[in-house]
Amino acid sequence: MWNKINKESEFLFNQCTQKNINVTAAESCTGGMIASSIVSINGSSNIFKSSIVTYSNSMKSKLLNIPLSIIETNGSVSEQTAYHMALNVLSLMKADISIAVTGIAGPTGGSINKPVGLVWIAIGTKLKVFQKKYLLNGNRLEIRQKTTLESLKFANKIINDYI
Repeated sequence: MWNKINKESEFLFNQCTQKNINVTAAESCTGGMIASSIVSINGSSNIFKSSIVTYSNSMKSKLLNIPLSIIETNGSVSEQTAYHMALNVLSLMKADISIAVTGIAGPTGGSINKPVGLVWIAIGTKLKVFQKKYLLNGNRLEIRQKTTLESLKFANKIINDYI
């Protein structure tokens, strides 16, 4: 899995370098894994601004300026929360593109409506926020790794297609 993640991180680095853009992240279920994968690339400080790990709802609200009403109404793992994570970290860090992830890595915490493995990934640009819902399988580490991989792949697609 790490080889695939490293490949996507390198592709992200190369695309950002070629297009002279920078990236930031807002991470929940990955706990900094996206940032770690990007900064493993030599020279990443030229394209990577920051990652904010907001695991709790209160920190999503406090650090990312997401109204608690959005989280309380829709849940921390929701399309709306991922959208606001991507939009707000993009603005806060004055970046060109943002990656935001929120999900249930398990093995507990899931429900019928929101099972373990449910992940929302949002990619923010200055023009639009793109979102996708994923249902990933595996243990906690595997779900976190798959979320990291899918978020990098999604970001690379948006950079390639829209920036």
